[in-house]
Amino acid sequence: MKKILLLSDTHSFINDQMLKYIKQADEVWHAGDIGSINVTDTIQKYTILRAVYGNIDDNKIRSSFPLDAKFTIEGVTVWMTHIGGYPKRYNPRVREAIQRNPPKLYITGHSHILKVMFDKKLDLLHINPGAAGKSGFHKVRTMVRFEIDKENIKNLEIIELEKRNRQ
Repeated sequence: MKKILLLSDTHSFINDQMLKYIKQADEVWHAGDIGSINVTDTIQKYTILRAVYGNIDDNKIRSSFPLDAKFTIEGVTVWMTHIGGYPKRYNPRVREAIQRNPPKLYITGHSHILKVMFDKKLDLLHINPGAAGKSGFHKVRTMVRFEIDKENIKNLEIIELEKRNRQ
Protein backbone atom coordinates (compact mmCIF):
# COMPACT_ATOMS: atom_id res chain seq x y z
CA MET A 1 0.00 0.00 0.00
CA LYS A 2 1.19 3.51 -0.86
CA LYS A 3 0.00 6.81 0.60
CA ILE A 4 -0.01 9.43 -2.17
CA LEU A 5 -0.21 13.22 -1.88
CA LEU A 6 -1.17 14.86 -5.16
CA LEU A 7 -0.62 18.55 -5.82
CA SER A 8 -0.27 20.94 -8.72
CA ASP A 9 0.26 24.57 -9.58
CA THR A 10 2.49 25.51 -6.66
CA HIS A 11 3.93 28.38 -8.73
CA SER A 12 7.11 28.46 -6.57
CA PHE A 13 5.18 28.34 -3.28
CA ILE A 14 5.69 25.79 -0.51
CA ASN A 15 5.11 26.27 3.22
CA ASP A 16 4.96 24.41 6.53
CA GLN A 17 1.26 23.66 6.13
CA MET A 18 2.02 21.76 2.91
CA LEU A 19 5.09 20.11 4.43
CA LYS A 20 2.95 18.60 7.19
CA TYR A 21 1.12 16.54 4.54
CA ILE A 22 4.23 15.92 2.43
CA LYS A 23 5.96 14.28 5.41
CA GLN A 24 2.99 11.88 5.83
CA ALA A 25 3.10 10.63 2.22
CA ASP A 26 4.98 7.66 0.80
CA GLU A 27 5.10 9.57 -2.50
CA VAL A 28 4.21 13.08 -3.64
CA TRP A 29 3.02 13.58 -7.21
CA HIS A 30 3.21 17.09 -8.66
CA ALA A 31 1.11 17.72 -11.79
CA GLY A 32 3.09 20.70 -13.10
CA ASP A 33 3.53 24.45 -12.83
CA ILE A 34 6.14 23.83 -10.17
CA GLY A 35 7.55 27.33 -10.59
CA SER A 36 10.87 26.85 -8.82
CA ILE A 37 13.21 23.90 -8.47
CA ASN A 38 13.27 24.81 -4.75
CA VAL A 39 9.75 23.33 -4.45
CA THR A 40 10.79 19.92 -5.78
CA ASP A 41 14.11 19.95 -3.92
CA THR A 42 12.21 20.60 -0.68
CA ILE A 43 9.72 17.79 -1.32
CA GLN A 44 12.53 15.35 -2.14
CA LYS A 45 14.09 15.96 1.29
CA TYR A 46 11.11 14.16 2.84
CA THR A 47 9.74 11.61 0.37
CA ILE A 48 9.72 10.21 -3.15
CA LEU A 49 8.62 12.70 -5.81
CA ARG A 50 7.11 12.10 -9.23
CA ALA A 51 6.47 15.27 -11.21
CA VAL A 52 5.78 16.69 -14.66
CA TYR A 53 6.52 20.15 -15.91
CA GLY A 54 3.84 22.71 -16.67
CA ASN A 55 3.48 25.64 -19.01
CA ILE A 56 5.09 28.17 -16.63
CA ASP A 57 8.10 26.02 -15.80
CA ASP A 58 11.58 27.06 -16.92
CA ASN A 59 14.27 25.03 -18.69
CA LYS A 60 15.79 23.81 -15.41
CA ILE A 61 12.49 22.21 -14.38
CA ARG A 62 11.80 20.98 -17.94
CA SER A 63 15.17 19.24 -18.00
CA SER A 64 14.47 17.62 -14.62
CA PHE A 65 10.91 16.39 -15.22
CA PRO A 66 8.97 15.07 -18.25
CA LEU A 67 5.88 16.47 -19.98
CA ASP A 68 4.08 13.17 -19.30
CA ALA A 69 4.73 10.64 -16.57
CA LYS A 70 3.35 7.16 -17.23
CA PHE A 71 3.96 4.51 -14.61
CA THR A 72 2.39 1.62 -12.72
CA ILE A 73 2.21 1.56 -8.94
CA GLU A 74 0.67 -1.27 -6.92
CA GLY A 75 -0.98 -2.54 -10.11
CA VAL A 76 -2.56 0.83 -10.99
CA THR A 77 -1.56 2.40 -14.32
CA VAL A 78 -1.11 6.16 -14.03
CA TRP A 79 -0.74 8.93 -16.60
CA MET A 80 0.11 12.36 -15.21
CA THR A 81 0.42 15.48 -17.35
CA HIS A 82 -0.12 19.18 -16.74
CA ILE A 83 -2.50 20.16 -19.56
CA GLY A 84 -4.62 17.14 -20.37
CA GLY A 85 -8.27 18.06 -20.15
CA TYR A 86 -10.82 15.84 -18.44
CA PRO A 87 -13.47 13.25 -19.34
CA LYS A 88 -15.36 14.15 -22.52
CA ARG A 89 -12.96 17.08 -23.04
CA TYR A 90 -9.48 15.58 -23.27
CA ASN A 91 -6.78 17.79 -24.72
CA PRO A 92 -6.20 17.00 -28.43
CA ARG A 93 -2.55 16.17 -27.65
CA VAL A 94 -3.56 13.17 -25.50
CA ARG A 95 -7.06 12.29 -26.73
CA GLU A 96 -6.21 9.52 -29.19
CA ALA A 97 -3.62 7.87 -26.95
CA ILE A 98 -5.84 7.92 -23.87
CA GLN A 99 -8.74 6.41 -25.81
CA ARG A 100 -6.51 3.72 -27.31
CA ASN A 101 -4.84 2.75 -24.02
CA PRO A 102 -6.52 4.37 -21.00
CA PRO A 103 -4.77 4.33 -17.64
CA LYS A 104 -6.70 3.48 -14.50
CA LEU A 105 -5.76 6.89 -13.03
CA TYR A 106 -5.40 10.05 -15.13
CA ILE A 107 -3.99 13.15 -13.42
CA THR A 108 -3.84 16.72 -14.68
CA GLY A 109 -3.25 20.21 -13.33
CA HIS A 110 -3.34 23.60 -15.05
CA SER A 111 -6.95 24.72 -14.48
CA HIS A 112 -6.54 25.49 -10.74
CA ILE A 113 -9.97 23.81 -10.42
CA LEU A 114 -10.23 20.77 -8.16
CA LYS A 115 -11.97 17.93 -10.03
CA VAL A 116 -12.43 14.26 -9.29
CA MET A 117 -14.38 12.55 -12.08
CA PHE A 118 -14.90 9.01 -13.27
CA ASP A 119 -14.88 8.38 -17.01
CA LYS A 120 -17.32 5.47 -17.41
CA LYS A 121 -16.56 5.07 -21.11
CA LEU A 122 -12.82 4.61 -20.55
CA ASP A 123 -13.12 3.13 -17.03
CA LEU A 124 -10.63 5.58 -15.53
CA LEU A 125 -10.52 7.95 -12.59
CA HIS A 126 -9.50 11.54 -13.39
CA ILE A 127 -8.10 13.80 -10.67
CA ASN A 128 -7.06 17.43 -10.88
CA PRO A 129 -5.94 18.49 -7.37
CA GLY A 130 -6.58 22.20 -7.97
CA ALA A 131 -3.81 24.62 -7.02
CA ALA A 132 -1.60 24.42 -3.94
CA GLY A 133 0.15 27.71 -4.65
CA LYS A 134 -0.93 31.30 -4.18
CA SER A 135 -0.80 32.50 -7.81
CA GLY A 136 -4.00 32.36 -9.85
CA PHE A 137 -7.71 32.97 -9.55
CA HIS A 138 -8.59 30.17 -7.10
CA LYS A 139 -9.82 31.17 -3.66
CA VAL A 140 -8.85 28.08 -1.67
CA ARG A 141 -5.57 26.23 -2.06
CA THR A 142 -6.11 22.47 -2.40
CA MET A 143 -4.31 19.13 -2.57
CA VAL A 144 -5.62 15.56 -2.73
CA ARG A 145 -4.41 12.51 -0.89
CA PHE A 146 -5.36 8.89 -1.35
CA GLU A 147 -4.04 5.37 -0.98
CA ILE A 148 -3.24 2.82 -3.63
CA ASP A 149 -3.55 -0.73 -2.33
CA LYS A 150 -2.93 -3.42 -4.92
CA GLU A 151 -5.27 -2.35 -7.73
CA ASN A 152 -7.52 -0.20 -5.55
CA ILE A 153 -7.55 3.57 -5.22
CA LYS A 154 -9.13 4.32 -1.85
CA ASN A 155 -9.53 6.76 1.02
CA LEU A 156 -9.46 9.76 -1.30
CA GLU A 157 -9.42 13.00 0.68
CA ILE A 158 -9.50 16.61 -0.42
CA ILE A 159 -7.20 18.83 1.62
CA GLU A 160 -8.21 22.47 1.79
CA LEU A 161 -5.36 24.72 2.81
CA GLU A 162 -5.91 28.28 3.99
CA LYS A 163 -7.71 30.70 1.70
CA ARG A 164 -5.38 32.36 -0.72
CA ASN A 165 -4.51 35.97 0.01
CA ARG A 166 -5.01 38.21 -3.02
CA GLN A 167 -1.68 39.55 -4.22
